[in-house]
Amino acid sequence: MYSFFAYMARMKYIARWSLMRNSVTENIQEHSHMVAVLAHGLGVIRREVFGKPCDVEACACAALFHDATEIFTGDLPTPIKYFDPEIRSAYHRVEDAAAEKLLGLLPEELRGAYEPLLREEDPEIRKIVKAADKLAAYIKCREELAAGNSEFADAEKETLAALKAMEMPEVGWFLERFGGAFGLTLDSLQRS
Repeated sequence: MYSFFAYMARMKYIARWSLMRNSVTENIQEHSHMVAVLAHGLGVIRREVFGKPCDVEACACAALFHDATEIFTGDLPTPIKYFDPEIRSAYHRVEDAAAEKLLGLLPEELRGAYEPLLREEDPEIRKIVKAADKLAAYIKCREELAAGNSEFADAEKETLAALKAMEMPEVGWFLERFGGAFGLTLDSLQRS
């Protein structure tokens, strides 16, 4: 009996943004879905708007699994993860061990299909997934601010600055055309 997919189903129990007061809680399963939607979208923009080759399905698939190791590690808050290089390096080793553990929960004949997803091996796909991950965080901040939760004000500014620093044209294109819609009320969305 293999438990890989049973562990994947447990992603819904891992909360995000644990150091902050949330108006609406978010778990890594929900987050991974949004990152997959955004990674797919960024890939489509890269391919269709900027004429660069991009495997959009691979981007979406990689995004679905980008936080899978957190099943074992939990969601380490960003301020801790990036506090200093030693902590970041140690956390990378923990993530690698968690990825190895997850791969061990699959039959041998399936491991090759999941290893590139769990280890984020393709640098271009990893870049798009990272941008989608930041974009999802930015959207979360915008939604929290729209709900009156000023706890996310600094995170929103820092995340937007990080997105701009990526200097990815598809991210800028997305933000210009879609960014303003996040945090609007349902009535406002229906009128737009």
